Amino acid sequence: MASLAKGWDIQMRVIKALMLRELTTRFGRENIGFLWIMAEPLLFAVLVALLWRAMKGPLEYGVDIVAFVISGYIPLVLFRSSVQRAVNSFTANGGLMYHRQINVIDLILVRFLIEFIGHMMAYLFIALVLGTLGFFPIPHDIGFLMLGWSYYAAFTFAVVLVVAPLSEMSDVFEKIVGVSTYLMIPFSGGFYLVGSLYPDAAAVVLWSPPVHGMEMMRYGIFGPSVDPQYDFLYPLLFIVPCMALGLVLCRNVRRHLVIE
Repeated sequence: MASLAKGWDIQMRVIKALMLRELTTRFGRENIGFLWIMAEPLLFAVLVALLWRAMKGPLEYGVDIVAFVISGYIPLVLFRSSVQRAVNSFTANGGLMYHRQINVIDLILVRFLIEFIGHMMAYLFIALVLGTLGFFPIPHDIGFLMLGWSYYAAFTFAVVLVVAPLSEMSDVFEKIVGVSTYLMIPFSGGFYLVGSLYPDAAAVVLWSPPVHGMEMMRYGIFGPSVDPQYDFLYPLLFIVPCMALGLVLCRNVRRHLVIE
């Protein structure tokens, strides 16, 4: 038990040190520094929400359109940013693997955690500000909101675990990742409610695991009026095998990774 606790303590220190290094490398110490991890997704979400309000008016599906767009767009940006940051994450930080305490999973996890923390900070901040102004409701069910976020984050991390090693194995794959993340937009659930779609279209988008997480988040925020449609088990049927595949790929690519 003592050795397990010691190993856990070392691993936590490694993660913290890598996070500080990544934050400093990306954002530096000037201007607002580390707060850019929150400011970037926040600016994107606010601009998109204002654009939707200007085009469609104050309501969408019977709820405030600003709250609706922001609650869907920030998780989508989390996915896109995390996947794009995963590309070549081993090569960019290969020199760190001279240290035996650091492995390839640490490099992936650190980049994902930075994105996740930044987007969660943006989500909470804008929800509090808009809630104060009357544009964001008090969540109907905090538990469902957190559960939906957990599913969405787990799906994102599972995809990142696969993308990171594949980007090291194939130059072609590296090039198409950025473009392919746009395909996530219609399958994210961020800009529609499944219950509002035609039955055939709803059946198609429900094949996408993050849609279930998004529907849980919508229910957690807006309540049963949005007619949420989700399955607790289905996302896990994708997430768990995808994570297992990612771990196998990471182990394989580590054996062939050239550290300069």
